[in-house]
Amino acid sequence: VQLQASGGGLVQAGGSLRLSCAFSGFHFSTLSLGWFRQSPGKEREFIARISKVQGRTYHADSVEGRFTVSRDIAKNTMYLQMNNLKSEDTAVYYCAADRAAFPTTGPTTWDYWGEGTLVTVSS
Repeated sequence: VQLQASGGGLVQAGGSLRLSCAFSGFHFSTLSLGWFRQSPGKEREFIARISKVQGRTYHADSVEGRFTVSRDIAKNTMYLQMNNLKSEDTAVYYCAADRAAFPTTGPTTWDYWGEGTLVTVSS
């Protein structure tokens, strides 16, 4: 299983950014996918997940209405569309995969992780 996040960068507050997570080594129907982020001095935080069951999505309250998780099965890629970005969204963003149909929001329970991509939001 391999996961690779990309698309991070510097953006002004109020702007948008789309992150990508390319995955390989498994079929999309066998693992659920998710996004997490981590800021300096803080614990890794759950952002969103997309289930292996019918692609059902779930977003954390902190990003609900601003961030949207999706996937392109043909491209073996998961996305995180981030709109109306705020300075507090600045973090390293990670994608992860898990065998559960509806994985918990706790990062320690997820099975596979990719390298992160840095998002910096300037105010």
